[in-house]
Amino acid sequence: MFFGSLFYYDRKKHEWFTVQTYSGYENKVKANLDQRIASMGMENKIFRVLVPTEERVVVKDGKSRRISHKLFPSYVLVEMIMDEQSWYVVRHTPGVTGFIGAGNHPLPITDSEIDEILVKIGEKEAAPAPKVEIDCEIGDRVRVSAGPLAGMEGPVTEISPGKGKVKFSANVFGHDTEIEVDYAELEKL
Repeated sequence: MFFGSLFYYDRKKHEWFTVQTYSGYENKVKANLDQRIASMGMENKIFRVLVPTEERVVVKDGKSRRISHKLFPSYVLVEMIMDEQSWYVVRHTPGVTGFIGAGNHPLPITDSEIDEILVKIGEKEAAPAPKVEIDCEIGDRVRVSAGPLAGMEGPVTEISPGKGKVKFSANVFGHDTEIEVDYAELEKL
């Protein structure tokens, strides 16, 4: 039981939660929370504290420099098993203003959302794109069956199976032009 009957977590699995902080204190909260986890022996309930950032290149006055940009200013992500003890440790860390959720009901981040964040910051690799099998060869005639180029046709000049794209030559305004389209938009003649 958590705060009487207000909040009950029957799950004993680790989930990611969003913690709100004072603006500009994200890294300080991370350091404070890491120190509290170690000093209070909470390593078995609070696993990771993350301030999601991405590297950006900023060009100013003709000079470029790399900067680290926070994806979610004023928020820190915490991977933990939610119970009274772990909630207390996180909630009472200096700089923390609360969990994201309804009242005293912290809401976990969905697996798909955290996967997307981890991919964006480079901590996880994106799922590989499905392989596209292209059933045509260079020289085959194809016609675009969908999209803005529908009806255009010509011989295949290049195939990029990794991208799922095909280039073909078509007559546009009296000139031969090479056009690249997704294989899914083509039909073989």
